Amino acid sequence: MSRRILLVLLPLVLLLLGGAVLGCYFETNDDLTIVALLRGETAAAPVTDLLLYFHGFAWLWSRLYAAEPLLPWYGLTLYGLLYAATVLVFAVLYRLLRPYAGRWLVLAVLVLFWSVAWLEHGLWFNYVRVPLLLAGAGVLFAAQRAPARWALVVGVLAFGVSWMIRPSAAVLGVLAVAPGMWWLAQRRSLPVLAGAATWAVLGALWLNLTWSPTAATFRRLDVLKSNLNDFQLAAPPVQPLTPPDSLGLAAARQWMFADSTLVNEAFFVRAAPFRLDYFLQETAPAKLLAVLRQLPRDYFPLLLLLAATWVLVGRRPGSRRYWLGQIGYAGLLLGLGTVLKLPPRLALPLLDFWALSNLVFVFCLNPLPRRAVPVLLAVLLATAVPYGYKTWHRSTVLAKEQARNRQLRRQFYLAAPSRANSVVTDLIEDFYKSESPFLEGKLPRQMHTVLLRVKGPLPIILSLRGWQTLHPSQPALRQHLTGSRDFTESLRRLGVRSDVAWLLSPEGAALLNRELQLRHQPGRPVMRLEQVRPKLQTRKNTMHAYQMRVKFPQ
Repeated sequence: MSRRILLVLLPLVLLLLGGAVLGCYFETNDDLTIVALLRGETAAAPVTDLLLYFHGFAWLWSRLYAAEPLLPWYGLTLYGLLYAATVLVFAVLYRLLRPYAGRWLVLAVLVLFWSVAWLEHGLWFNYVRVPLLLAGAGVLFAAQRAPARWALVVGVLAFGVSWMIRPSAAVLGVLAVAPGMWWLAQRRSLPVLAGAATWAVLGALWLNLTWSPTAATFRRLDVLKSNLNDFQLAAPPVQPLTPPDSLGLAAARQWMFADSTLVNEAFFVRAAPFRLDYFLQETAPAKLLAVLRQLPRDYFPLLLLLAATWVLVGRRPGSRRYWLGQIGYAGLLLGLGTVLKLPPRLALPLLDFWALSNLVFVFCLNPLPRRAVPVLLAVLLATAVPYGYKTWHRSTVLAKEQARNRQLRRQFYLAAPSRANSVVTDLIEDFYKSESPFLEGKLPRQMHTVLLRVKGPLPIILSLRGWQTLHPSQPALRQHLTGSRDFTESLRRLGVRSDVAWLLSPEGAALLNRELQLRHQPGRPVMRLEQVRPKLQTRKNTMHAYQMRVKFPQ
């Protein structure tokens, strides 16, 4: 009973303590972009299907937000699942270590492991961490307790929930712990692997059979825009670009995908092709070098822990499979970083599971290497202080970024005229980063009260920048606001309305003016965005109010 209480309460205490001392911050603006869609703040109605991820969750959250809009349902749900993943990992470590160490020593190892290998997951949060960690922890937990049926149910359920959040991340989580599962249980781990594989295959079939043509197009475009902006897989175009393709490429590089006449599948083939020779010669070396610099700089405690397991295993008989596993893990990390990308939300979970799998191998050796527990404890202790300083510094930087973005968000709403019912902007997502998952982008209460008193209800946001501009909800929002789904036509109709504010970056305004000029039809008024004399100075002078000028033909 005391063991169960320890494994249930310790992760909760550590997560709460980390949040209270260091805070909780979003790693990217993706999470709050999703929340804004679920709440209906950047859509005509609350979005119930995000198509690529959160299958089932989006439908539930959209209704929960409608019923209780003040509660942070997104953050509460995902942090609850992060807590579940932490409990499962602690349970695996406890069972590994307890036969060879006293309870207090095991407790010290658990706390130190959380401090150098797990703390970042709650501090620097992103939804992708959750399915990766939960799927890997769940199947590893089940393999350690195989062939118990209840453990098999736990493992498959953890994978299933992770798959509903993000299928690719769940599969990657299982792949990351597959060596550890085999070293723990060998063939007894196959049922949980089979259960996860069955869920993944049936889920993929279900998605492909139920997706509408619009959803399938969104999926393909999402991959293509990631190849261009996220993974740098695109090469320069072979032929000179036409004016529409030149504008489309400039807009796509600024994450402005709303105009489907410019940014579509055929456009990516022409303007952003993949060429293997260009990638291998120009892109891959720089990306590989960046990964090799990133890992020791940001995750030296885990690399030293891995090195300690290498020393403990050495050349023991039967260690060949262990070294093959090390090659596989190194190839996975370097391959992901070189071909795709390796942001912190992927790098740390993969390193966690690499370290866990290595610990599984070490503690399954018979006999156990001498002084294995003291060596591992010494590594964790030696790295805890410098990594703690690094984490404290990161928390300080994130807190300053949060305060800066909150101030910019306040300026954003104050800059909009009080009569504005809608705001057209390419800025709002920039202010989401580093916000608290438990505030979900809402302005602090005092700021919100002031804005309501000065300006009334906050306006509808028509966002022009970000991955969500590819989502089918955005043409529906333009239809709702203007009666037209066509991007350029909706701009023209919004431009003649007095209740619409235009808050744009200079780069965004220039792209919209290029769009209006390119799509201008003879005999129709010439429309152009011109900057209004700013009444509010903003940091780096990146936020400006614009108005649409209309010049009628003579």
